[in-house]
Amino acid sequence: MIVSLTIRDIVLIDRLQMDFEDGLCVLSGETGAGKSILLSGIGLGVGARGGRELIRHGKEQGSVSAEFSLDKKHKAWKLLDDQQLDYEEGQLILRRVILKDSRSKAFINDQSVSISLLRSVGETLIEIHGQHDERGLLNPSGHRALLDDFGSYDTLLGMVRKNHQTLTTLRQDLLEEQERLEKVKQDEDYIRHNLEELTELNPIAGEEEELAKERTLMMQGENLSEGLGGILNKLLNDKGADTILRVTLRKIERIAAKAPGLLDGVSESLDRAANETSAAISELEDVIRNLEFNPYDLENAEERLFALRAAARKHNCQPDALTQVKDDFEAKLAALAFSDEEVKRLSREVNDAQEIYEENVGKLSAMRQKTASQLDAQVNKELPALKMDKAVFNTGLETLEPENWTADGGERVEFRVSTNPGAPFGGLIKIASGGELSRFILALKVVLARKTSVATLIFDEIDQGVGGAVANAVGERLAKLASKAQILVITHSPQVAARGSSHWLINKSASSDDGAMLTDVTPLESEHRREEIARMLAGAEVTKEARAAADNLLKW
Repeated sequence: MIVSLTIRDIVLIDRLQMDFEDGLCVLSGETGAGKSILLSGIGLGVGARGGRELIRHGKEQGSVSAEFSLDKKHKAWKLLDDQQLDYEEGQLILRRVILKDSRSKAFINDQSVSISLLRSVGETLIEIHGQHDERGLLNPSGHRALLDDFGSYDTLLGMVRKNHQTLTTLRQDLLEEQERLEKVKQDEDYIRHNLEELTELNPIAGEEEELAKERTLMMQGENLSEGLGGILNKLLNDKGADTILRVTLRKIERIAAKAPGLLDGVSESLDRAANETSAAISELEDVIRNLEFNPYDLENAEERLFALRAAARKHNCQPDALTQVKDDFEAKLAALAFSDEEVKRLSREVNDAQEIYEENVGKLSAMRQKTASQLDAQVNKELPALKMDKAVFNTGLETLEPENWTADGGERVEFRVSTNPGAPFGGLIKIASGGELSRFILALKVVLARKTSVATLIFDEIDQGVGGAVANAVGERLAKLASKAQILVITHSPQVAARGSSHWLINKSASSDDGAMLTDVTPLESEHRREEIARMLAGAEVTKEARAAADNLLKW
């Protein structure tokens, strides 16, 4: 419940401090006294839209602060926990500041927060209703949530939302995989053709460099062989180096025999030279033999080399990278096979998720049908007491086509009424008159309040257009509703005002400082309250009869 409200420099309010009690809190006053300004101030405090036009003339800023007392299970605490905000259990203070440059600041327990968070928290604390309020009960977009809150099947609703999210995610994954598979399939022939070419070519890393060397060697081999053969011939003919060295060595050995020791050094040197020359000749013969090749070898090497280079040009890479290109094509074909299996797997998962989702949507629809019947019965039970014996309330459930199902299920919900026997059902705001609409809303709130978590309900002239016994019935139902939640009602009806557990008078008067008109709120006790109710009964001139009637009303 709201414990206190402080408003500073908002429109005609200079400084206002109100301390509230539990139960039915009544606010009354003459037309134009500033009741709507008070509501605007409360709305600002819980996150409603508002700009610099609400700041009192001549002031730099306006502010609203509201203190609430809540039980430990209230929804607001989870919102604070989610944002890691500090709080003392049971107490919550919301504050809003509007600056002259149109900026707005929001605070929760003196911690700066966003306006959206202030609004989210505020929506769990206060509901404001009036006969011209197009939000809440009069807006069909919110009826499904109200029905679900009344039914208290949060677990099932949570399962449907989770199923829907799972199904949506799987469908998106399947779509992406199908698109990927389609794209790969479009390139499949190209991939297979190139892979077949590369498989047949069978490139080997480093092969191109070796082939280039072999080709160069073979192309130069014939000229080298001829030149080296001539040199070998010169080394081996009668006047060649090897022959000369061997002949000379034998002559030295014969002379050395006649003079022992004299030519030993010369003999050894010539022997080494002869041996080295023989070794060189042998190596040269090996080289010449190695230079001999089959002409087809050059042709084969060139064909292989040119094929590797052509493939490299085709794939815009170096020849040594062809092995990687081949591996890439193999990987793409493998991915094609994988994607095909992945599409099949995801299709199965989508079908399974669809079945689970449809099953739980069906259960949710059955629960809503059951809950709608219960809600209709309880609301219709309230109508006779509000002098609406001939009216009927109905919760309409429109089944949606499966393709239009959402995370909230498979039906659209709208509260409908029929005001006369046999008359068709229609939306609240379209069928009911002003007075009837007020009473329908009140009947709904009496029933819904049994399940509501909102701490405070505010009714803005919900009794407008009714009087006498009907106004008395409205007051009785508001008092009944006040046993479930704190009720603030702005009223012109003395029958409603007399039911209040506390009463404030809203009035407008000239400021003692500059004569400007200001709105103020005064708590009324005993005699003053009796006088205000008498004014509401009699009008401008309060009579003895009006005071007596007020006394009778206050005996309730």
